[in-house]
Amino acid sequence: MFSDPIFLLALMGVAICLLVWIFEAVKIDSQIKDEMQTPNQGLISKIGFALGLVILYRIFINAGDLSIILLIGTIVSLLIWLTGKFIKNTFLRISGRSWFIPIFLIFILRTFVYEPYQIPSGSMIPGLKVGDFILVNKHSYGLKLERTGKAFAFDKSPEYGDVVVFIPPHKPVPFVKRLIGKPGDKISYINKKLYINGNPIPQTFYKSESDLVFYIENINNKEIPVQHMKSRPSSAPSEWIVPKDMYFAVGDNRDNSNDSRYWGYIPKDHFMGTADYIWMTWECWACTPSFKRAGAIN
Repeated sequence: MFSDPIFLLALMGVAICLLVWIFEAVKIDSQIKDEMQTPNQGLISKIGFALGLVILYRIFINAGDLSIILLIGTIVSLLIWLTGKFIKNTFLRISGRSWFIPIFLIFILRTFVYEPYQIPSGSMIPGLKVGDFILVNKHSYGLKLERTGKAFAFDKSPEYGDVVVFIPPHKPVPFVKRLIGKPGDKISYINKKLYINGNPIPQTFYKSESDLVFYIENINNKEIPVQHMKSRPSSAPSEWIVPKDMYFAVGDNRDNSNDSRYWGYIPKDHFMGTADYIWMTWECWACTPSFKRAGAIN
């Protein structure tokens, strides 16, 4: 996100607009009502709003962490509020307070409670499909300020069968997969079947459609739908020993998933949380959003 030149230019533009806006606000008499503003402030506000939209768009394109921007916004609005109180400037004080409260609440909710995320690929079909908007439980494995890093409170380890959201070691964007292996586990993949420490994950045939075969797997008392492709031959038997403080995750769409079988293990401090709910599906820009798939994620 911070390597994106368009994002950085827009961020610098917003910072400059904010400084000019504050300079203009200092000119306003402390007794003028908060709805009053100079003509320059109105223009600056419009420019800042447009640049803010550019920032949000670049965050969306880069799958960036909006929480960082919300944290910056929280701190800046608090400083404006306190500055207004200190210099007895009613306009700054009321403006800073009106910004601080909603930005702070959104920051708390998004950082520590739930973060929305859109499924970008079909690696978790049939459970999660392209265009599903999900809610990521940010406190599943403890509380942290950033997407990656150690939890500062309520630290907890992932469990078998969790639908985990994480930042993989090879690419700085969120991935969604199914947790299969914990530290010390021996994971085997033989004839399109997964084994944990030599024990096969129970698998029951569900149905067959054209080139697809569906099974129900039972992992940690969770019934999980998985998908295989008849046209994809079984790969050579593979085996992995999960290192300390590392985890192993795969996609439910077993023959079409870029997961731990190909790029390796997930460090514990790279987990963002668990995918708990689908709240909307929007498959393309020209499509109509749908709530038919809304509900808890298994």
